[in-house]
Amino acid sequence: MPKVNVLDMNGGQVGELELSDSVFGIEPNESVLHEAVVMQQASQRRGTHAVKNRSAVRGGGRKPWKQKGTGRARHGSIRSPIWVGGGVAFGPTPRSYAYKLPKKVRRLAIRSALSSKVKDENVIVLDQLSLDAPKTKDMVKVLSNLKADRKALVVGRDFDENVALSARNIPGVKVIDAQGLNVLDVLNFDKLIITRDAVSRVEEVLGQ
Repeated sequence: MPKVNVLDMNGGQVGELELSDSVFGIEPNESVLHEAVVMQQASQRRGTHAVKNRSAVRGGGRKPWKQKGTGRARHGSIRSPIWVGGGVAFGPTPRSYAYKLPKKVRRLAIRSALSSKVKDENVIVLDQLSLDAPKTKDMVKVLSNLKADRKALVVGRDFDENVALSARNIPGVKVIDAQGLNVLDVLNFDKLIITRDAVSRVEEVLGQ
């Protein structure tokens, strides 16, 4: 069962915490992690690409020349896809790229991501994280005390508006709640800063 130190907001150790083996101590499954990342990135695609087909291109209402007797090939519209300036035959249309993986696969992926962070010693557990008012300077100080002032993902049990507002102007820092924990964010940030309450919530959900 992996153990991590529990720190306060000043960076001092205030205890130890045993993490659940089934959530933070498994052997990371790289193929499942890849599947989960591709799924999330696909779901983030806007899919607003579009072209004009022959019905959307302006003009071409009249037959360009009569069917017979000209010696030229028969045509019905100058907006046919084979004409310059015509419509596109099989171009992209607006669509959603989103899809879902099975629930068990998604849970294995997030457990693998969390376990890899623990394995690389990039998890910082905080006793608590709270600020009296939204102030970027205070959040910068907390991150500096934790030696996590680069790319850091901050996870609390519930969404804390003061913490979120204090961190939103800091480059490379993102604040989410335990409910919003996802594979792409865990892998994308160098450090995972998570409160003790959030750890309990994550183990409660993923340990089932």
